[in-house]
Amino acid sequence: MNRRNKKPNDFSSGGLRVEVRNNDINGALRRFKKKVQEDGILQELKERQHFEKPSLVRKKAKAAGRKRWLKKQEKLRGEI
Repeated sequence: MNRRNKKPNDFSSGGLRVEVRNNDINGALRRFKKKVQEDGILQELKERQHFEKPSLVRKKAKAAGRKRWLKKQEKLRGEI
């Protein structure tokens, strides 16, 4: 993404920003947690805590793909 397409509040140097409006800390915390979840920061942190062999990474990815596919097939069967 080049600089012209960036929003003024979009910082590539790091960090997520959440504006607190009307002293609503709980709302800001909820928005912050949602951003963290969407970016996958916690999942990446958990993955980086311990080294996994590339073969295990592939095996997990294949299992996750199969699980998604089976879930989609089950959903399609329920609609018919």
